Amino acid sequence: MPSTDPLIKSLSERDQKHLWHPLTQHKLHPEMLAIVKSKGALLYDEGGNEYIDGIASWYTCMYGHCNDFILEKVHQQMQRLDQVIFSGFTHEPAIRLSEELIKLLPSNQEKLFFSDNGSTAVEVGIKMALQYHFNKEQKRPVMLAFEDGFHGDTFGAMSVSSLSVYNGPFEEFFIAVERIPVPTEQNITGTLAWLTNRLEKNDIAGFVYEPLVQGAAAMKMHDAVGLDKILRLLKRHEVLCIADEVMTGFGKTGKHFASDHITTKPDIICLSKALTAGLLPMAITSCTQDVYDAFYSDDIGKGLFHAHTYTANPLACAAALAGLELLLSDEIQNDIQRIIASHKRFDAEIKNHPKVESTRQTGIIFALELKIEMERYGNLRDKLLKHFMDNGVFLRPLGNTIYILAPYITSNTQLEKIYAAIRSALDVV
Repeated sequence: MPSTDPLIKSLSERDQKHLWHPLTQHKLHPEMLAIVKSKGALLYDEGGNEYIDGIASWYTCMYGHCNDFILEKVHQQMQRLDQVIFSGFTHEPAIRLSEELIKLLPSNQEKLFFSDNGSTAVEVGIKMALQYHFNKEQKRPVMLAFEDGFHGDTFGAMSVSSLSVYNGPFEEFFIAVERIPVPTEQNITGTLAWLTNRLEKNDIAGFVYEPLVQGAAAMKMHDAVGLDKILRLLKRHEVLCIADEVMTGFGKTGKHFASDHITTKPDIICLSKALTAGLLPMAITSCTQDVYDAFYSDDIGKGLFHAHTYTANPLACAAALAGLELLLSDEIQNDIQRIIASHKRFDAEIKNHPKVESTRQTGIIFALELKIEMERYGNLRDKLLKHFMDNGVFLRPLGNTIYILAPYITSNTQLEKIYAAIRSALDVV
């Protein structure tokens, strides 16, 4: 807790001297709220106020903050092996995680490559796709992606993203990318016709996509049937399909992975965020045996030369294993279904509100679009954010979209408080 001595500055004041925060224009927003404790679905600030974490701290802490079961598993691992390089060495937590995760992933996945965050998981996936064809002596320098996608902030991930608020100054340095719209009943025939013609050039290496839900695009959702048609066409032309499940993975769509809703499975899957239950940073890029075999050679130059110092950190692997155990438990699976049903009840109530343009839901992800034009990071959005915080709820609107992606352990009472904050927010916009 902060000191009562008036000569000692608060954490928020001390923060301003040296720290540069993400997605922040500090001249407009110089003050950060200092969080000193978290437990379950709650965050506590230095003034003693509590907030329901309605977005699970960017979709990571799905089993709740400071989960006792996960903390104990990581504590046990800390006393045996804290860190060791993963080049030339291996260890039991990584091996066991590979065994348990492969059981849950789509059945065509066989190999796991570790890195340290969602952006680098995608970066690795892109490099796999480009080098896969290079190793086969095929010239395929182009990547395909959805419009409005977001895949991270490293250069390859930025290249396949298309939200200019993030990419603007860097676009002239990107790899070659072409884009298609997310599938709808209205556009799928035209999209498939365009793709069929475009694929005749045989220069597209891979397709990067967020299956079913585009997170940073304000939880924009599309159906599995149209996506499946696109994936089937691409696979016939040997385009590697890369599912970015950094946000959607580990139960959020009602199944373990969004790809489980789709008949055609990806060649490569990118994972992070809830992978380690929000406790430690880690990422995984999984792939099929066919992808791996394109790198398996007597020629050392055909290997995948990508590495991170903390690759497969034993503590992060222990956290991931504990998270998987919780995900598979009856308790968490029941919680997921409870939240899905709760969101559906709220949707039936709120969707006809005069200030609501539309609503949408996939699994525990619920989004509400306001009948109002708003900048992604503008004054009205900031007003909404303040309203939620003043009501003890942390929700982070994306432009005119308010969304909920709370931890699975969020209680019914806490969900109702989130809904109440949204209801009252409609009176302030």
